[in-house]
Amino acid sequence: MVASPIQQPEIIRTERGLTISGTRITLYDVMDYVTAQYPRKFIQGLFDLTEEQIKIALDYIDKNRAEVELEYQRVLRETEELRQYYEEQNRELINRIAKLPPKTGTEAAWAKLHALKASREAKV
Repeated sequence: MVASPIQQPEIIRTERGLTISGTRITLYDVMDYVTAQYPRKFIQGLFDLTEEQIKIALDYIDKNRAEVELEYQRVLRETEELRQYYEEQNRELINRIAKLPPKTGTEAAWAKLHALKASREAKV
């Protein structure tokens, strides 16, 4: 039996965009935390990346900052447009669901939740 060679992590373009090979994590996912100035170790742990994977991702971002930033801004715009679209499409449904009475047997939990909410709002 021949052992397959270990593939080195790299940044590849998939249908999801710039992605860390061997994962479903895009550079745009990483960029959310890079732009918020989270520490490297935090980002690595959050996405369960190896030292090499996080290094490859951050090096690629640094070396191609303008290109990655342009794509990242496009992804953010598209995400916001989709959020607004689905919010508009579902507004009536969400309002209808919000007006429904609590399910039988959950009244005590809802009463407790409302009391906690009122208590928190009174403090503000």
